[in-house]
Amino acid sequence: MKGFREDFFQEKTKRIIIVSLVILLVIVSFYSFKSIHYAERLLPKTKINSINVGGLTLDQANKKINAELMEAPFEIHLGNTMWKQIKRSEFGWQTDNLAELSRIKQNQKPFAWGITSLLGNQHDLPKTYDQTKVNQLVENLGAVLLQTNATRVPTQNATVEWQEDKFEIVSEKQGDTFDIEAVKKALKEYLEEGKELLDAEDYYAQPILTKEDRVLKELKDKMNQLAKVQATYTIGGKQVTIPSSELSSWLATNEKAEVLLKQDKVTAFVTKLNEEYNTIENPTPFKSTLRGTVSVPVGIYNWSIDIPAEVEALSNQILKGENFNRVPIVTSEIEQVQTSIEGTYVEVDLQNQHMWYYKDGKLQFETDIVSGKPSTPTPPGINYVRSKSTDQVLRGLNEDGSKYASPVRYWMPIDQTGVGIHDSDWQYAYGGDLWLYRGSHGCINTPPAKMDELYPMLEVGTPVLVF
Repeated sequence: MKGFREDFFQEKTKRIIIVSLVILLVIVSFYSFKSIHYAERLLPKTKINSINVGGLTLDQANKKINAELMEAPFEIHLGNTMWKQIKRSEFGWQTDNLAELSRIKQNQKPFAWGITSLLGNQHDLPKTYDQTKVNQLVENLGAVLLQTNATRVPTQNATVEWQEDKFEIVSEKQGDTFDIEAVKKALKEYLEEGKELLDAEDYYAQPILTKEDRVLKELKDKMNQLAKVQATYTIGGKQVTIPSSELSSWLATNEKAEVLLKQDKVTAFVTKLNEEYNTIENPTPFKSTLRGTVSVPVGIYNWSIDIPAEVEALSNQILKGENFNRVPIVTSEIEQVQTSIEGTYVEVDLQNQHMWYYKDGKLQFETDIVSGKPSTPTPPGINYVRSKSTDQVLRGLNEDGSKYASPVRYWMPIDQTGVGIHDSDWQYAYGGDLWLYRGSHGCINTPPAKMDELYPMLEVGTPVLVF
């Protein structure tokens, strides 16, 4: 019984070995057969530009590539409208790829067909086409998209805008305009990759800045800081403040995310400031000693704002983000001209027939005077001491045509008509209404003893306000 079992077991083992050998032989034979088969064909799952040519001969693969890649229609859509249908071969694409396919085949190992069946094998043909034709197609599409965009809603970036009393971030808005450069780039890629359709609607222009952008938040904070700047001018004896609401309307940003000022609005403000306060065209408001605020007519002591220079200076000062009080940059024939007559000046009050000299806001000198008689009145205006000299003879004509020659010890002309301040030893008294019948030819007659005091005090260029 034991011997029978051993014989049976040995016989079964032989059969298993024989069957296994037969199966192995079949597998090896099949694999070898397939390897021989793929010696003349491309390995399975070989893809050329995403086209499956596995198991095909070179000629078959070439024909399939031409049919699917070169000759198959390629469509360009604008939403529901087909703009153009083309074939890649129309743009100079290579239609005979046998050389490249042969190179791929030579580099493959037929016995590796089993691995490629699992993993696949991807290749890309060289992109050979007429660049000029493709570029022309791309530019034509770009022109159509540009024209189409004109009737569409543009995409808007998030922005920083003034809202009631402060700057806030306004959210971006998605429009339906095309991102033309993205569509043009996609067109080239789709042609090369063998895709069948390009829809420009997939390429809307996207906002570059969103409401969550850190740069926008920093801009908002910066602009709110600048909008709170207390900006004041001292001009014409007044304090002129730029309202926060107006200043905020000047603020803007550029593509570099920098805060800047709208130069047209700053220029408009400075121009208006000049129109209201320049003393070439406007009288000067002046706080007199006895008569309160008076209006002194235009004279030769005048100025106007240098608008371009002041616009630049004002812009720079605002962007510093600090409160300021500034005097505008002006142009004048007078060196170191004062835009506000407050510190050092001579005041000649024709109504009260009195003259004062203030220096740095403090009274230094005063005296009664005699001004021009009614027929040759002293001209009012804001002028200045043009020069100083001693021992002069003042010459001119009397009303009857006769000549006069008046020697004076001190002479200080103040305008371009010959009017000035001088001593007058021929006057026996000063002030009151003497000017009505003993008035001068227009000059400001001053007591000789008082001129001894005044002449050394006054400097050339000192403003003289006559009113």
